[in-house]
Amino acid sequence: MCRMAAYAALPKGNPEFCGRGMGSMFGSGSAAGALDPEKDNPMRIHQKSRFTASVSVLALSLCLGAGLAGSAAADDGHGGGVPAHVQMEGVADIVRAPTDLPPPLAQRGPEHVRIDMQTIEVTGQLDDGASYHYWTFDGKVPGPFVRVRVGDTVEVHLKNADDSVLMHNVDFHAVTGPGGGGMATQAAPGEAKGFVFKALNPGLYVYHCATPPVAQHISAGMYGLILVEPEGGLPKVDREFYVMQGELYTEEAIGAKGDLMESYDKLIAERPEYYLFNGAVGALTGQKPLTAKVGETVRIYFGVGGPNATSSFHVIGEIFDRVYSFADMTSKPLTNVQTITVPPGGAAAVEFKLEVPGKYILVDHALSRLEKGLVGILNVEGPDNPAVFKVLNPEKSAAVN
Repeated sequence: MCRMAAYAALPKGNPEFCGRGMGSMFGSGSAAGALDPEKDNPMRIHQKSRFTASVSVLALSLCLGAGLAGSAAADDGHGGGVPAHVQMEGVADIVRAPTDLPPPLAQRGPEHVRIDMQTIEVTGQLDDGASYHYWTFDGKVPGPFVRVRVGDTVEVHLKNADDSVLMHNVDFHAVTGPGGGGMATQAAPGEAKGFVFKALNPGLYVYHCATPPVAQHISAGMYGLILVEPEGGLPKVDREFYVMQGELYTEEAIGAKGDLMESYDKLIAERPEYYLFNGAVGALTGQKPLTAKVGETVRIYFGVGGPNATSSFHVIGEIFDRVYSFADMTSKPLTNVQTITVPPGGAAAVEFKLEVPGKYILVDHALSRLEKGLVGILNVEGPDNPAVFKVLNPEKSAAVN
């Protein structure tokens, strides 16, 4: 178990911070530019011995701005400076792609819909060189995105895999009925259970395993979203994405290698080692980033599995044109919103039009969580739009003047 730490001092109010502080942190600074903890002090931060790729991406993005945005020539093919994902041998890829969701439903009346799900316990890649034993729906985190229409009769079939060790079930927040279906689907390894419900209320709802200890099952990866479309559907957009936030509680500190073990004590104390989008560090950066084009309008279905932390979801460099707050998909959406609050077991949908090419960073604006793995990237390609955003060149401006 590696618990080594390094310390770096951040110069207070120093305009050279990005060029100097980040250079020393990421190993690109010269000896002359290195920070002296005794002289540059006045603030010290505890840094882990290894920065994750996600932290590096955000720090560089904030400092370089347009340096990460724009042309393909500046892109390394893996998200602009983001190391390519390398899948470990012998462990599963548990990350659900943000594009892995069914398309909008055609205009139709209520129907009988069948949903088949399987609970799978699997060792998957958590980080570079680190694995974790996840509990999942259908082998991915989050579970499958379920899409039905208000008024549908929904038939749920849940199979607990034969090689599972534990009992599992599924509780849909979209269900009107005891336990959201949890009691009806409580299944031992190898068992199959099910129930039928009427989708009475349109909206975007979380589902999760509700087998005690519930927080333990959720943290291990057992959560997802179900969208109950309203009559007439939702406004058309060019692209839809599926993103969920969760927490992992490990005995080992973040950055440790090998097969990491769950810490029940940290879970109960609500002290996660990792905060994650779609199940793993780097899931939405080097592995499966979001992609779109200038001029397109995108919608992100965002949920928080938790089990404990509320999210302040924000996309750096964008403003949400429309927000379906608390996943209310029928009321008039909020407009021109910078950050949304989503509690554990809650969801929301946001829409925005892409005006400028570049790399937009998905974060929880409780930004200390960045250093625990919580970051994603939306890569936007297309022509520059200087009428909306352009970088000033001081040398060129001085020459003109």
